[in-house]
Amino acid sequence: NKIFAPFSCRYVPETVYRVARHYSKQRQQIPIIYVKFAVIPRPRLHPRHRHLPSRHQATKSRNLLIDPDSDVLKLCDFGSAKYLVKGEPNVSYICSRYYRAPELIFGATNYTNSIDVWSAGTVFAELLLGQPIFPGDSGVDQLVEIIKV
Repeated sequence: NKIFAPFSCRYVPETVYRVARHYSKQRQQIPIIYVKFAVIPRPRLHPRHRHLPSRHQATKSRNLLIDPDSDVLKLCDFGSAKYLVKGEPNVSYICSRYYRAPELIFGATNYTNSIDVWSAGTVFAELLLGQPIFPGDSGVDQLVEIIKV
């Protein structure tokens, strides 16, 4: 039995990724107001975050949309989102490499919302640095990049 939850949203033209790249190409640091704008409202992206075992599992700068007209941040691409069931194994190969939590790199199949928290932290760092904080070329290289920090 599969559960489908179709929904539609208003078109939002900009991503956090594109805004960060724009400032990086200009050799400017992204204004801190954009960083706060992208990071502070994070818990509101999952209004039932603490009550439901749902996880986005694909949080990254390209999946965070910024509406320049309303200053609203929206999370998109729920293709990997799922409800976690205690005791039921999950896939460990989830989430884009630069944003993947260490437990996923090690192959964990029993994880929590901590993987989304890790991803949100890497997006925050990317906004401050102008590039991904852990740009590994493989799982092992990714761990090396994490350990360096």
